[in-house]
Amino acid sequence: MHARWRVAGLLGALVAIAPPLSAADRFYDAAFRAEIAPRRPVMRVELTLSGDRLPSRVEFLIDPERHRAFASSDPLSRSGDRVTWSPQGKQARITYEFVATNERAPKRYDSLVTDEWAIFRADKMVPRINVTSRRSLKGKTTLAFSLPKGWSAVTAYPQEKDVFKIPDSERRIDRPEGWVLAGRLGERSQIISGIQTIVAAPEGEGARRQDILAFLNWNLPHLKNVFPKFPRRLLIVSAGDPMWRGGLSGPASLFLHSERPLISENRTSTLLHELVHVAMGIRGDEESDWIPEGFAEYYSLEILRRSGGIGRNRYEDAMQRMARWARESPSVFTGESSGATTARAVIALREVDAEIRTVTGGRASLDDLAAALAQERGQVSLELLQGHARKIAGRELVSLQRERLSSLPGD
Repeated sequence: MHARWRVAGLLGALVAIAPPLSAADRFYDAAFRAEIAPRRPVMRVELTLSGDRLPSRVEFLIDPERHRAFASSDPLSRSGDRVTWSPQGKQARITYEFVATNERAPKRYDSLVTDEWAIFRADKMVPRINVTSRRSLKGKTTLAFSLPKGWSAVTAYPQEKDVFKIPDSERRIDRPEGWVLAGRLGERSQIISGIQTIVAAPEGEGARRQDILAFLNWNLPHLKNVFPKFPRRLLIVSAGDPMWRGGLSGPASLFLHSERPLISENRTSTLLHELVHVAMGIRGDEESDWIPEGFAEYYSLEILRRSGGIGRNRYEDAMQRMARWARESPSVFTGESSGATTARAVIALREVDAEIRTVTGGRASLDDLAAALAQERGQVSLELLQGHARKIAGRELVSLQRERLSSLPGD
């Protein structure tokens, strides 16, 4: 036998007889706990790692204005917006402070702690994390809260006793994400089109929990038809002033101001708009915010039409208003899309839908393009959008040419 084949055979035999890695060699526990106190805008957050084997290094990519006072008995260093921690032994602990209350606009908050409740994003509380460890080593992550007497908490994750279990992913530590609401709460939940849907708000905030569930019963099945990978668990949290007077999406969750109408006078829906963001999970590059915002606003109208929430005439009237508004924005390319630019994006996407249907003989539509982006998620650009559209339509689309998107509709 050739020497090379003998060596290969020997290596194969060694692999075959090597014992499989034990659970202790493959997993460790990563437990996050945050302490919430009434009217205290700063939370103390603790991360405890425990197991026979721990990562050799954990790097936190912090927001210096919101993450501070890192402390551990193990080696710890900071350079700019990076905090590096070297866990030691079989159990290691690090603590830091999170500035939870955040003013998004004058006297309007997208994160707030009051004397009765707290609303914030878990992925704002926990900074992005890079972990150095053996490739086979994986953390099992949980999230828990220390709360005042009488308070409870709800997150985008299922709860077992007092702990929220973070589903496993490909990350070394699965960072908690999505909206969190804590306080004396009122909740309504229902399974809608296979989605465990929870609507929660602080007691006394006047949130229309049952109205929201009824609205979702009509519309969520149609949204899931476009986005079959929609999260299986959805959390909607709501509160009144001084919270942000609109909607804000997060992973598998969203915030909706309690006074925001489910359908506005211009026939769009803030709730559906944010649900599309939840479904797609995309963000634009430095010039492409029009893509996520355009899809969200387009489907906030289109889903209402499909569900019968608005009739064809009102739908067309809304699109005509969008077209008139769009003429105030000669280009869709901007770092932050709103107002006329988003209206311009909606009209552009309607043209894309019409062109896809024409060139494919009705076999495909904008739904296929939206689903493809939602499948990939992450950052999007015009080039990425064009590439997906080309695969679906079988050719380049005139409606997605840069020159067309940089000129007024109809020019």
